Amino acid sequence: MEAALKFKGVEKRFGKCRALDGLNLSVPKGSAFGLVGSNGAGKTTSFSVAVGLERLDAGAIDLLGEGAFSAAVHSGRVSVMPQDTQFQPYARLTELLTLYAHLQGMERSSIPGAVSEVLEWVHLSDRANAQIRTLSHGMRRRVVIAQAFLGHPELVLLDEPMSGLDPREVVNIRNLLCNRPGHQTVVISSHNLYEVQRICDHVAFIEKGRLVRQARMDEVTGRSHSITYSLGDTSGIDTASMDKSLPGMVFEVVDGTTLVCRYAETERMVHEVNEMVLKYLLAEKKEIHEIRKGSDLESVYISGADLPQA
Repeated sequence: MEAALKFKGVEKRFGKCRALDGLNLSVPKGSAFGLVGSNGAGKTTSFSVAVGLERLDAGAIDLLGEGAFSAAVHSGRVSVMPQDTQFQPYARLTELLTLYAHLQGMERSSIPGAVSEVLEWVHLSDRANAQIRTLSHGMRRRVVIAQAFLGHPELVLLDEPMSGLDPREVVNIRNLLCNRPGHQTVVISSHNLYEVQRICDHVAFIEKGRLVRQARMDEVTGRSHSITYSLGDTSGIDTASMDKSLPGMVFEVVDGTTLVCRYAETERMVHEVNEMVLKYLLAEKKEIHEIRKGSDLESVYISGADLPQA
């Protein structure tokens, strides 16, 4: 699979601290890729070295199949939304975004339309001529998101894009990311695992500057081969008996209120699994509170469950 972004043995040190310690990572072209890890895992540093804000100490990075970041090659094709951004307080939104568009090498005639487009995306059209100092924290975050999408870049790196947004704008930005053009690759670093799971089709876990695991989201969460049933209680459920009476499926009780069914997606369809399992549970007079494909990403990350190795 063609990669939009590759890290090969990347190292970055700040004094004695190894922020990146031989990081290997490959982001498929056209994917929405989640980068997950604890504070200090190296997520922000990986973005910084990718776009040339920090120099590598070792290793190599390739963007869009054309080597390390170069303004001459990648200008307008690669963008980044930093986690922390300070704007000139007296600049007006349109002026600021126009400047960024010029820096990206956009054609002068296309800039006004591009600026209006991204302001509309982040619901700031009515503040186009407002000074930065008059905007709330959440609005300033939306300005940073807007600049990252100016000109439809091929590769967009977003560091904590949902941070500081109100619930309505979280939904708006989620929709923006989910409905992006198919050729555009988006890498999202975030602690909001709920949003990462909803938006991304690939995910990687990094810790201490190293890749721990990487896989498709369906593989990580088990969405393609497991169903979770939340019940009032699981007392009286004999999983061994269920394994025998419902062929092609394996059952596990978790925490006394959850039943997990694992199956081979090549042998069973979701509706077939539900039909058989629900018939059993209803016969046992069990309260069924929720049915969910797979597990949530947060549970997988916290539990450290085994994922396909990168």
